[in-house]
Order: sequence, then structure tokens, then C-alpha cells
Amino acid sequence: MEKNEEYIVDIIDNGYDGEGIAKIDNFTVFIPGAIKGETVKILIVKVTTSYAFGKIQEIIKEADSRVMNIDCDTYKRCGGCNLRHIKYNETLKIKKEIVQNLVDKNLKTKIEVKNTIGMENPYHYRNKAQYPVGLNKNGEPIIGVFANRTHNVIESNECKIQNEESEKIAKYICEFAKKNKISVYDEKTGKGLLRHIVIKVGEKTNEIMCILVINEKSILCEKQLVKELIANFPNIKTIVKNVNTQNTNVILGKENIIIYGSGYIYDKLGDYTFKISPLSFYQINPTQTEKLYNIALEKAELTGKEILLDLYCGIGTIGIFMAKKVKQVYGIEIVEDAICDAEENCKLNGITNAKYYAGDTEKLLEKLVEKEKIEPDVIVVDPPRKGLDKTTVQNIKKLKPKKIIYISCNPATLVRDLSYLEEIYEVKEIQPVDMFPFTSHIECITVIHLK
Repeated sequence: MEKNEEYIVDIIDNGYDGEGIAKIDNFTVFIPGAIKGETVKILIVKVTTSYAFGKIQEIIKEADSRVMNIDCDTYKRCGGCNLRHIKYNETLKIKKEIVQNLVDKNLKTKIEVKNTIGMENPYHYRNKAQYPVGLNKNGEPIIGVFANRTHNVIESNECKIQNEESEKIAKYICEFAKKNKISVYDEKTGKGLLRHIVIKVGEKTNEIMCILVINEKSILCEKQLVKELIANFPNIKTIVKNVNTQNTNVILGKENIIIYGSGYIYDKLGDYTFKISPLSFYQINPTQTEKLYNIALEKAELTGKEILLDLYCGIGTIGIFMAKKVKQVYGIEIVEDAICDAEENCKLNGITNAKYYAGDTEKLLEKLVEKEKIEPDVIVVDPPRKGLDKTTVQNIKKLKPKKIIYISCNPATLVRDLSYLEEIYEVKEIQPVDMFPFTSHIECITVIHLK
């Protein structure tokens, strides 16, 4: 097989990122935008020793689940909503199958993954928007999204998954920058001021935080910008300058300068109120987060006597959700600002049986257990995409809690970690929850029991 050859192929499956999979003489070809069950004419665009990539030239036989009139004009270029060409209910089936395939290949225990829990209205669900600022062909500031696998900014008129108020605010700031000749950051030279506009929204409270990510500490016409923003968008409760002078892919720097309000906002999950600061992690889709946490609470079958360890606890959301059902909560989180928020959130919600510690779970867990003489009955883990490190897995195995509640944003690392644990733990079920509709991201929750 060579680049630029054309083939007609049947799509036999969908891959981890939602792409179509075909076989040519038993050689695997990945085809973005193709759907299982379709017959397509493709052009080979890349060939490696073990697989190739193809580009759709023509759809010969179309899947019933294909959406022909797609409601977004940038999705192909930005790569964010890479399943927008598929009917929503079908994307839920695809996500289940992706997790099931990983389970079948990697776990000794053969279990059937549950159906993915979707959203009734899978639009405008994101409570945090991160808009890169770039320049158009005329050298004028624009906001949008990065083109897939690049740092070229594609101007976006309307994003179907972002909060609508967030878009309006970001566009207003962009227009202000244009009118007042505020410079835009250039990654190549490291010069220019405005890098990103980040908006956080409290879904239940309607409180809005506006974060201006800049390459130095001052903004031209700063007072005027603040005055106009709060006049035009009364739900804005705070405006923060975030200073990031590093040549890095990381959006937010470490220094925050409050220029309006308190520097934080509040939101509610279930019966609980949470304080959100610029650097703290808060689940992107609160509607689905409530479903996720209620499942965790139900499956944990808590009696009120348990000691609970909450690893990668963020601002304490799930630990606080469970605190009234256990004897004591201990939480670990690497981001110090998040730990401050977790402690504040306990006070806000009248939680007196939770203690939080700042540090890397890999390094801190063993020390904390020895210092506090903790014998956990339940451990909750909600790690980043890379999953659990080997040290943490070994520490959990030594502690042998009766139950582990594993919340995962990456089913590949979830299944890998479950395979490490299934020697002494029984995996009964895995429940996918669609936290990120129209994208290939999958959130899963599983509760495993000590054998």
C-alpha cells in the first residue's frame, strides 16, 4: 500500500477516537469521519509499517446513523466534536463498544459494559470555555479554536457545546482588543499581550468568572474593559488577569491578579455549594457530574462507618458528596489552590469530617497513611488521563480497602489499572457516562470489591 492510492472499502468498526476502521488485505486503515457499516471510496494519506490513514473521497453506502446537515461549520477542522456527523444516540452505543472492546482485550474478568448514560439536551453543556486569541488575514484579533493538531486559530461563530453567554463575553473582549489596539500573543516570537480568554460559569448560580491570560502584568485600557464588561454582562462576578509569560502549551500561568470582584465564583452540585477559583479543577459538565456522583454514592453502599480516601480530589466535590454517608474523609490533591477551595467548600456545606492535603498522590499517600494511621474502607480515585501511577496502585494494594470507586476520563488507562487490581479485586460492572457529547471522550465509573 502506498500514499495517494485509492480504494473502495467497507467500514467494519469504529476506533477509539470515533474514526472508521477498514481492512485492505488484512492491513488496518483508519478513516476519520467514516461510520461502521458504510462503504466508502478513500485516498490513502499516510502509511506506516503496521497501519495506514485514509481520507473519504466519496460515501458509496451511507450509514443510517449519519447526519448529513451538520450544525457546525468548523467541526472538521477543529477536531473537538469529532462525532458530530453521527446521530447522538448512536454515539452513546459507539462509546459503550469502545469500552467493551478494551475490557474484552485486557481483563480476565469478562463483564458486559453497561449502556452509556447520555444527556437529554447535549448542547451548550460546557461550563468552562478556553478561547485562544489569534489574528485573521487582516491582522485583526479573532477568537476561536485551534485547528486539529496545530496551533492555528480557526475563527468560530458559534460552538454548539460551549455556554452561549461565554461566547458573547469572549467576542466582546476580542472586539475591545481590536478597537483599542491590544496586541495578540505570537507563539513564534513570544511577543504580544493577549493569549487566551477563559470563561467559567456556575450552571446553577449563573455566576461568571472571566480570566484574561496575558503575557505581562498590565492591560491597555484595563479599567475601561472592566467597566464595559460588568455593564454589559451583569452575571460577571469576578475578572482576573492570569499572567503566563512561558512559551508553553499550558494555558494558565501560576500568577492571578484580581481586577474585579472576589477572584472566585460559586456553583451547586446536588445539595452542595462549591467555590471555584481560576486554577481549580471543576467538572466541565455539571448536569452529567450529578448523575455520575449519584451513581458512585449508590454503588458504594455506604453505611456511615467508613473511612474514605479521596485521591486526586480537586476542590473536594465527590468527597463532600459522600461525607455525610461516611465517618471520615481524607483528600489528596496536587494543586494547592484546589485544596484551599476544598477546605472552604467544607465550611460552606457544614462538613466537619473531611481533611485535605496538598501534594502528589504518588509521593504523599504512603506518608499520609502512616502519619494519620488511616485504614481506609473505601478509596475514591479520579486521576488525570494517564491514570494511576504504579506506586499508587501498589499502595492501594497494600491498603486493601473493601471498595474502590474509580472515576475515569480515559477508558484505556482505566482498564489497564483494573487489570493490575483484578488479582485481589472483583470488577462487577463499568458504567460509561457521556460527559462530553459529540466528542470521543468517555467518562466511566466502576466500583470494585475486595475478593
